[in-house]
Amino acid sequence: MIIGILALQGDFIEHIHMLEKLGVKTAEIRKPGELDQVQGLIIPGGESTTMMKLMHSFGLIDPIKQFAAGKLPVWGTCAGLICIASNVHNPDSTPMETLGLMNITVTRNAFGRQVDSFETTLQIAELQDGPFPGVFIRAPYIEKAGKGVEVLAALPDGRIVAARQGNLLATSFHPELTSDSRLHRYFSELIPV
Repeated sequence: MIIGILALQGDFIEHIHMLEKLGVKTAEIRKPGELDQVQGLIIPGGESTTMMKLMHSFGLIDPIKQFAAGKLPVWGTCAGLICIASNVHNPDSTPMETLGLMNITVTRNAFGRQVDSFETTLQIAELQDGPFPGVFIRAPYIEKAGKGVEVLAALPDGRIVAARQGNLLATSFHPELTSDSRLHRYFSELIPV
């Protein structure tokens, strides 16, 4: 098994380190043909608008859509969650193109600016052994989970911060910035053997 990490921008290195800690092989994805060698894909945190522009420039939009349509797992974290959403609410009302993979509506920068970043513990339905450390940095949240979407975690005020739809996983926080590898293990177990 090899998991690809979209390596155009953002914190892809941290995902690579987390997967290597689990003994999972990784590949940095920058060109469409590189998707052929992987069985799962992580779209990391970073800046979603920049990431979408770079995916266009590198010809990755349709190949990633085909990858997900082929039932191979795709995980979007923070900005990656925005990229895989079907609908995005922008604070400045600017329309945003996405990959449109997951039946969710997302609000960008939902918790405020960089200085409003925070950490909290989360109860994640699919994980055993206690709460998970959630690191939120200029994070989005899932405003609406549509048909076929399973909510995995929400904040005490009800804002959804983790969800799954079949082979698609979305987290508004950064599990790669913690020492807890359970979500990376969970994602790797979604990959068909």
